[in-house]
Amino acid sequence: MTRIALDPFVRDLDGESAALRAAGPLAEVELPGGVHVYAVTRHAEARALLTDSRVVKDINVWNAWQRGEIPMDWPLIGLANPGRSMLTVDGADHRRLRTLVAQALTVKRVERLRAGIEALTNASLERLAALPAGQPVDLKAEFAYPLPMNVISELMGVDAADHPRLKELFEKFFSTQTPPEEVPQMMADLGTLFTKIVDSKRANPGYDLTSALIAASEDGDHLSDEEIVNTLQLIIAAGHETTISLIVNVVEALATHPEQRKKVLNGEIGWDGVIEETLRWNTPTSHVLIRFATEDIEVGDQVLPKGEGLIVSFGALGRDEEQYGPTAGEFDATRTPNRHIAFGHGPHVCPGAALSRLEAGIALPALYERFPELDLAVPASELRNKPIVTQNDLHELPVELGCPFGHDS
Repeated sequence: MTRIALDPFVRDLDGESAALRAAGPLAEVELPGGVHVYAVTRHAEARALLTDSRVVKDINVWNAWQRGEIPMDWPLIGLANPGRSMLTVDGADHRRLRTLVAQALTVKRVERLRAGIEALTNASLERLAALPAGQPVDLKAEFAYPLPMNVISELMGVDAADHPRLKELFEKFFSTQTPPEEVPQMMADLGTLFTKIVDSKRANPGYDLTSALIAASEDGDHLSDEEIVNTLQLIIAAGHETTISLIVNVVEALATHPEQRKKVLNGEIGWDGVIEETLRWNTPTSHVLIRFATEDIEVGDQVLPKGEGLIVSFGALGRDEEQYGPTAGEFDATRTPNRHIAFGHGPHVCPGAALSRLEAGIALPALYERFPELDLAVPASELRNKPIVTQNDLHELPVELGCPFGHDS
């Protein structure tokens, strides 16, 4: 089996995903830092592995970890070993930690956030409209980032004053280019910041999820401080990054498919179709770290060996022709059925999927209603990914807003 080295600079994610699919349903890959794992690259095999009890989250199963080959200054250590939370445990422990979060993020509860998301969206659009006319705007920085961060912070009870520091630390957390000597301090700083937030909520509880986790611990559910802090960090990290990329990727997809964009703006294609197709075709999450095999597992005609690490390559399996047919590589907002698994599958499926869909489903129609002439300010070929192997994340999204609706052109 030929080993495929994942590009730490993410210069050609589509080409890399194609190479992974060509290697078969299971590809041997090298992560930045020279760490060797396997990647599942096909839809059917991914669904099977994500529900296979022989694939676990316990890092102590990992041969390379047991041999001491994974240094604590590895740039991706925060994703491989983020501490005890619902992300890193299985079975009864996972169900216990996930239950409270799942209860807070049911479709019904998420729907109650609609009015707040609409208000935040409108405020962001007002800020966009107030920018100097005729100049390119970084839509990621000015619109796609603030909305999800504000929503998830409100849900978790995080003060807006902490947003700049969170942004700085998460940039380092996800980046493969963070210098190794800075990794331990970055991890410590994240822990310190989230511990401060938890301590603040313990002293002054509110109606947020952090306060609910603390209350559950005090009512006998026995969540440790480490579990509360790590759960808070996990939800905020995952809860804003995916939605940022989803909003950005939809704008890019519509800009590069003007015929479909026209139909969307005319109401011939619904926004749900645009969002679901973007999740499949240009997924916000390119690779998810990391699971471990407790025994040899057959994957097609290949074998995932016992004790080896497994990542899920959503960028590859989202365009799997065996699942989506010969047009898998094309963007088609009318595609049906579209049974992608961009938010995962099985016990560890993303609990924030409904919230991310709601945010995108409010923000994107409002954005195009306000700025129907919105378009890229540079050719799509000039857009550059950030050096993050797990997230399909652009450095910036320069756009021209055009005339706001209702204004003279």
